[in-house]
Amino acid sequence: MKFSRSCLGTLPALLFLVVLSACTGMPDGVEPVTGFDKSRYLGRWHEIARLDHSFERDLVDVTAEYSLRDDGNVRVVNSGTDSGTGERKVAEGHAKFVGDDTTAHLKVSFFGPFYGSYVVFELDPDYQYAFVAGYNTDYLWLLAREPDISEEVRDKFIARARALGFPTDELVWLH
Repeated sequence: MKFSRSCLGTLPALLFLVVLSACTGMPDGVEPVTGFDKSRYLGRWHEIARLDHSFERDLVDVTAEYSLRDDGNVRVVNSGTDSGTGERKVAEGHAKFVGDDTTAHLKVSFFGPFYGSYVVFELDPDYQYAFVAGYNTDYLWLLAREPDISEEVRDKFIARARALGFPTDELVWLH
């Protein structure tokens, strides 16, 4: 196959777009919750467990606060206390629904045009806990309205995440 010069010039841009779109996908087998009610999800959530990453390393007492923005998207304020220094760290971003707003698949950005997936794949009927994945099995969170959860919810989270291929033996438990 022969490519023209103008076509070759667009290949890096296309590759970049493919890489960016991969970050808003989801792991195999993960299905976002449907019938999602954005207004019920807003408010404060406590991080109960996570797969660790540099942006959260050594943070305890982690919370996520979701509120509605004027443009209809979601304001995201994540905060946590550095276990070494005691300093409270805060990151503010925004989230947009990938499809319609009744399907719990969002893309979240804390850094300009770069988005990562936020997929709620299990949600308590009363919106008291949520299982959340990123674009691959390296990103996983258990969030709850209260800082403590039952053993039943903990066991359900581990079993479900393990069945989907998440490395549950690497979970960091905050509560």
